[in-house]
Amino acid sequence: MPIATRPPVVLALLLLGHSLLHFILGWVLELSGDEALHALYATQPALSYLDHPPLVGWIQWPLVALDAPEGFLRLVPEVLWALTALFIHDTARRLHTLLVPAVGRIDDAGLWAVLAFSLAPVLHILGIGLLPDTLLMLFTAALLWQTLRLLDETHVRQLSDWLLLGALLGLAGLSRYTALFAFLPVLACLLAAHGLRLLTRAGPWIALLLTLALVLPVLLWHAGHDGASLAYPLRYVMGSAWDIGQLLVFLLAQSLLYPLLIWGIFGLRHKVLGGLELDHSQAWLLTFFALPFAVLTGLSGGGASLTHWTAPAWVALAPFAGLGLAALWASGRRRLIWLLGGLQTLFTVGLYALMLLAGPPWISSEAPGSPEPERSNPFADFYGWHEAGLHAVQLARIHHIPRLAVQHRSLASRLAWYARPLPVHVLAPESDQFSLWTGPLPVGESAVLLDWSQLAYQLPVGPGLFERCEPAQSFTVQHAGRAVSRFRLHLCHGWGGRPAPRRQDAA
Repeated sequence: MPIATRPPVVLALLLLGHSLLHFILGWVLELSGDEALHALYATQPALSYLDHPPLVGWIQWPLVALDAPEGFLRLVPEVLWALTALFIHDTARRLHTLLVPAVGRIDDAGLWAVLAFSLAPVLHILGIGLLPDTLLMLFTAALLWQTLRLLDETHVRQLSDWLLLGALLGLAGLSRYTALFAFLPVLACLLAAHGLRLLTRAGPWIALLLTLALVLPVLLWHAGHDGASLAYPLRYVMGSAWDIGQLLVFLLAQSLLYPLLIWGIFGLRHKVLGGLELDHSQAWLLTFFALPFAVLTGLSGGGASLTHWTAPAWVALAPFAGLGLAALWASGRRRLIWLLGGLQTLFTVGLYALMLLAGPPWISSEAPGSPEPERSNPFADFYGWHEAGLHAVQLARIHHIPRLAVQHRSLASRLAWYARPLPVHVLAPESDQFSLWTGPLPVGESAVLLDWSQLAYQLPVGPGLFERCEPAQSFTVQHAGRAVSRFRLHLCHGWGGRPAPRRQDAA
């Protein structure tokens, strides 16, 4: 049976299958560091936060307030992922109708777009754990869909369409600061389609006012914190010394994580647009991908761009990739698609397996007392933190120490989530969200200090540090028949107020 004989049924099965996988993993895995931080946002509702705009916390607030299990918290990104796929599907179908004469059947492009989207591993991760990028993926897909509608003069005359556009822009701005990369393409597309006369209509200005009204909480938060959350991400934007090697590694990672989307664009260029062209304003829709991808790729040369930050850009490219893949399939390039699709499926399934196994079987935690630094295992992140939080709370109660401490902000969020409501202090000189929530550990105070073998630090004992630290508890996280990581808890007394964290494996 051809792949798109009954696209609604195939699409429903595809989305249900992936949603089931997301649901299973969401119940099995503990929260990652970023997920825990954003869940903590919901425990302390605010106009905004140092790390990100507030929507990632607001959207979880009802479930967190009800003390819902983490599996229920992860239903939020699962629903957002499915909605993103539906916007991608319909946008690809709409784009198909703009190509004259049409290539293939209208539903083929939509289904191929969702297939390309569903075989991108990073996009799966964002469908399991709620990050600001999960939200921005949805609003980018929705903005592309709505902008395409507003290229039609009929929709330009309808106030409801402008209100929807303003709402989507505002929600995107409440999701992540890089939503600016979506605002500019919207403006470029609409001006290309309707010219400057568009600015004489009331609709665009009403949309802009609605956008500003929705992002007003973030602006007010900035005003009350002297632009603190602008300075915080600028440290990452500046990065380190620019290196072409880092840029090439970034591009290699992108090509491995999104190959079907890349090949779909290859098909779009050589099989569709060779004789069938989108008009000027429709072609500007590609800037939803090109602008953020170009900027983030440039920043990667300085180490200031993470792999998943391009996810919303790839989502914007998925409908166009659907057109290209449908054209490649219709032109007989099916072996190539089967090969790429098969490899990508194996890669994605392998990623799921590694998450469930807590990493490759040959990587295990070093034995206690080993002088060797532990091998990095990113999948160890999902295991052991709940137990560590319980141990920390128990020690704090037994020894009447009301504070917890870590030496790096990456360790703070999970400990704070699983040991809540005990305050967690980060013993590091730089500012972070915890510096606003709990502030520095007061001089002279005691704390239960947590250390994790995957990010181990030397004990902070000495001038300006703690007067003394006593080992209290240690345990090894066992999973799939092997040691994954180790946690150590110390009772530390007499804080000196001059933090100087030193990695355990440092010379």
